[in-house]
Amino acid sequence: MAEILLGVTGGAATFKACSLASLFRKAGHKVNCVMTRGATRFVTPTQLACVTGEPVHTTLFPEQPAESVPHITLTDNLDLMVVAPATAHFLARAAHGFADQLLTAAFLACEAPVVMCPAMNSRMWNHPAVRENVRILLDMGVVMAGPVEGHLACGTVGSGRMMEPEDIFEVCFRLLGRN
Repeated sequence: MAEILLGVTGGAATFKACSLASLFRKAGHKVNCVMTRGATRFVTPTQLACVTGEPVHTTLFPEQPAESVPHITLTDNLDLMVVAPATAHFLARAAHGFADQLLTAAFLACEAPVVMCPAMNSRMWNHPAVRENVRILLDMGVVMAGPVEGHLACGTVGSGRMMEPEDIFEVCFRLLGRN
């Protein structure tokens, strides 16, 4: 059984995080979730808590934290961190070391392998700033799972669609098998 931290950011693909968390749990893994404020506009923490059987974390400084330093304790004994979806905003914050929210602080504290699953409009995905942030993250050793070609939330077709949860699960399964 692996310990997985699932980071969830806010975008049209956020709903897929519930399916991914379910796949991890059905495979016998422990899944903790960290949601950004934007993610909670698409999926509720309660939905993910029901799927994972664990409390969902949404803030860097909770009023009454169960742990004194959640971004550290959530990454203790971690086997894998997965961010799905990973928005352009999150990729930029992670690439440049911002730690003013729980998910980016946990990323900086994470010593386990990290998989990021980009999801955004194809024009955003192809923007030089996003491409540079992805390059920086790849140089750090982050694994990028996607994006893929397909129908996008705006109604167009192009690269930027988040991989399906089953495909992300396979990427993670292979990565866990190597570590």
